[in-house]
Amino acid sequence: MRHALIPTLRYDDAPAAILFLCDAFGFLPHAIYADEEDQEVIHHAQLQLDGNMIMLSSTSDDEASDTYRWRTTEEAGGITMCVYAVIADVDAHAERARAAGAELVTEPHDNEGYPGRGYTARDPEGNIWSFGDYDPFAPPPADA
Repeated sequence: MRHALIPTLRYDDAPAAILFLCDAFGFLPHAIYADEEDQEVIHHAQLQLDGNMIMLSSTSDDEASDTYRWRTTEEAGGITMCVYAVIADVDAHAERARAAGAELVTEPHDNEGYPGRGYTARDPEGNIWSFGDYDPFAPPPADA
């Protein structure tokens, strides 16, 4: 069994979010399940980045939304979580994101207080995405 934590997000315009995440951040579609009658409604989508995965769906007014208190960043008045992805080339990734219209919240920079470089971007619906070459699974340096 593969063990994983998979962030799951909700978007008002899930089809546009999928296109943005693929264009700006390099995600690849793994599975997309749209409503049979309305292709703009995404019941469930899985996108991959370097062997990792996120899941997303369209917002909806249903019992699950009420039960789980799902809120978009706009409804919540701010972000509800941040996703961090380990990538190889921070500067090239940031330029790709910028070229695709991502708002860079922080430019590529050396991390303060721990190794590596990173940057942070906001997607069109306000979710925050952090990308960096710091791998928290790697063994710490001997002098840490």
